[in-house]
Amino acid sequence: MAALRKFQVTRGVYYIEAPDAGLNILCGCPSDSVKHLMKKGLILPTDAEGVRFETGPNAILLSDVQLQGGVFANLAEFPVLQMLYRQGMILPGHPNNTGAKPILIGSESQVRAQMEYIHRGNYGLLDVDEIMAAGVEREQAEEMMRLKLRFAFGAIRDTGELLDARVVGKEPVEIRNGLFIQRLALNVFEFNYDDASVTVDLNLPPGTGYEAPYLLGYSDIDREYFAVVHSGEGDGWDVNRPCMAAVLMFQGRIYLIDAGPNILYSLNTLGIGVNEIEGIFHTHAHDDHFNGLTTLMRSDHRLKYFATPLVRSSVTKKLSALAAIDEADFAQYFEIHDLVEGVWNDLESLEVMPVNSPHPVETTVMLFRALGGEGYRTYAHFADIVSLDVLRGFVTDDPLAPGISEAFYEGTRESYLRPADLKKLDIGGGLIHGNAEDFKDDPSDKIILSHTALPLTNRQKEIGSGAPFGMVDVLIPAYQDYLRRYAFHYLSAYFPDVPKDHILALTNNPVQTYNPESILLKVGTVNSDVYLVLTGVVERIETESDLHGTLSAGAIVGEFSGLIGAPSMETYRAVNFVRVLCIPGTLYSRFIKRNHLFGSIERLQDNRDFLMKTYLFGDGVSFPVLNRMAANMTETAVAEGEICGAAGGVENEPNVCLVRRGLLHCVVDDRVVDIVPPGDFAGGSVALYSTPCPFSVVAREPSILCRLDVGLLQDIPVVRWKLFETHKRRTELALSPEQSGGGFFQWRPDHDVGVEMMDNDHRRMFEIAAGLHKAIKQGATRPAKLNILNALIRYSQEHFFREEDLMAETGYAEAAEHAERHRRLMERVREHLARIESGEMEMETEFISVLKDWLINHILTEDRKLGETLHSRGA
Repeated sequence: MAALRKFQVTRGVYYIEAPDAGLNILCGCPSDSVKHLMKKGLILPTDAEGVRFETGPNAILLSDVQLQGGVFANLAEFPVLQMLYRQGMILPGHPNNTGAKPILIGSESQVRAQMEYIHRGNYGLLDVDEIMAAGVEREQAEEMMRLKLRFAFGAIRDTGELLDARVVGKEPVEIRNGLFIQRLALNVFEFNYDDASVTVDLNLPPGTGYEAPYLLGYSDIDREYFAVVHSGEGDGWDVNRPCMAAVLMFQGRIYLIDAGPNILYSLNTLGIGVNEIEGIFHTHAHDDHFNGLTTLMRSDHRLKYFATPLVRSSVTKKLSALAAIDEADFAQYFEIHDLVEGVWNDLESLEVMPVNSPHPVETTVMLFRALGGEGYRTYAHFADIVSLDVLRGFVTDDPLAPGISEAFYEGTRESYLRPADLKKLDIGGGLIHGNAEDFKDDPSDKIILSHTALPLTNRQKEIGSGAPFGMVDVLIPAYQDYLRRYAFHYLSAYFPDVPKDHILALTNNPVQTYNPESILLKVGTVNSDVYLVLTGVVERIETESDLHGTLSAGAIVGEFSGLIGAPSMETYRAVNFVRVLCIPGTLYSRFIKRNHLFGSIERLQDNRDFLMKTYLFGDGVSFPVLNRMAANMTETAVAEGEICGAAGGVENEPNVCLVRRGLLHCVVDDRVVDIVPPGDFAGGSVALYSTPCPFSVVAREPSILCRLDVGLLQDIPVVRWKLFETHKRRTELALSPEQSGGGFFQWRPDHDVGVEMMDNDHRRMFEIAAGLHKAIKQGATRPAKLNILNALIRYSQEHFFREEDLMAETGYAEAAEHAERHRRLMERVREHLARIESGEMEMETEFISVLKDWLINHILTEDRKLGETLHSRGA
């Protein structure tokens, strides 16, 4: 048997077996990686000592790159749950509980982020104070905490008690039992055991994404007045179906209930583009209902986010830990609408009532109703609920003990059994999920059984129905044409100054449905009609330029070629079921001439065509948004070797620059961090932090840059997310100590923040840190290294005090938030110091990564932002 075996599980995910070392390592853990392992036969049922359990990985290698293909590359919650519970590694008396903990392997920042994200996934809000901060009175908060502790077996445990960690650097690190790992390059790792070695590259190929573990058929969904589309009936372990979810339609608008893994794939097969979604109703923060949120950030408008403040607080804290963003940043991607628990919230005639549901994290079930010709019609979405037998076992007369009161139990039972016209139930069983038997006498008209990976038993079939993917339950049918309403809305947004009667002339044309994978317009063809996309997603393909993008609802296909009678330069192809308004080219041409629009369309065409070929705007950005960008884009020429300044434009002017022609390099000292070819951009950090890039941008050859003011980009979530994704990757490359050599803590001019006191302090901190780095590399004694570290901590604390005094003197608006970041930084460093002093951690590569985040990342982001403000005030 080979000492090391490597399997590709799916795109971007690998599995390493080291049998002699007793290790099986999941390399890469995007969403549904456990399901992929099950499909490949790498997780199998087994038994020992009369106990049935699963095989699988006992270690996880995390991606260095936090985001790939627009989604999180590291989502270890479910793989860890599989190891702890389904493999039995944490269960008392289990034959697979040997005392060895599962291991998280990766960079210090990714390991730390996963530890905190898993912690939030296990418990949600952690104490009474956090619950009260979400608007709950103390008595109710204490009652909720008692329930939380009962689910947690009496104590909130730190993730470090459940998992081990190995931080990987350039030098080999032993994982366990003689198996070593080292980083060869960003996201490229080598495993070594005795004389055997294997290499794993976790980078996704350009233009690709992670794959779903199941295949879904396409559905052609009509837009209804009030209806439920069943978009998931499985759970986090069901290899054949998406997790429990639903699409709610009301008055032709589309809402999601929860956002689980591979949600974009589910929406595509349903013929729904992300830009068609009005908002999301969110029940709770477990990954099978949560980790599709980043996909929803890839819309060209902020989706409405509906949840109670408790659920929102739990969700934002988990997302903040996972993405290393501030909780306040959540509002930059979603339009927040807090719901009041226990009452009907009227949302423009769609009414929703969230009701608390006992669960380890803050959770509400959702009831929806709308008024029709026969009165109110109701839908109840019950994910996640708890078995009433389990909940009965939580009842205690002791008001201080973990558990619940009799009154709490009765209130939950009553809310669960409230009748509805349609009710979807979690019947997953176990400690934290529901039981179909609890609803055997439920008077609801129709019950859907969901949230299970198991076939329904005959007894369950007597209680409720199933729901194949894409099945629709219509509660109030539509007697109006929503598609023409969409058409009028899109055309009015495209032509805001044109009279409504002229727009109505365009909408009075046939609507055609294209099947998935059908061609709407082929390259080289002269189109007689112009197509306005009403629903679905269309591919735009130009093979000669190797370009591929997608168009969403509101896009116009064949506009310019239809106007001038020229052959199309691209092929347009339906991704899913697509409905288009077919406008005769002659009518469209007369409309354009009548309203004197040809000149403006011609001017925008070139810029819009360029934008659609770029990474930032090539997918999912609607025509009105593209037109706004195209109208406000300015060009700048830069010479070979020219330093492009703050993000490739005018110094101190926040902007993002797209490369139209030429080539840029992102450079740290003399090292090229990244290459920026035509269609790519520079300046992501400006958009995110209003500060200069952490590297220089230099023209490798004469280049033409298209500058976009960041103010226009910040309201486009898909663009903002791509800026964030690229910024994280480039910053990791720029600041990675493995790639920076011995000069990592050398002060550079671009570290200056422009305030003398702050820059002097920062230089001194760098000098001390460089001394510590040198001592570590030269193998200095432990007391010598601790002396330097303590000196750095003392000086940093003094610096923070001086900085906070300066903020107070100058009235800096973000002083409180900045001081809180200081507090968190010092808390984290002191935690590491305690681990070092106890012998739990060595001052090696792991601690160098801590210093990087502590010093350089903070200076290059928050302190630069502060410095610019203070410098502008003469500080």
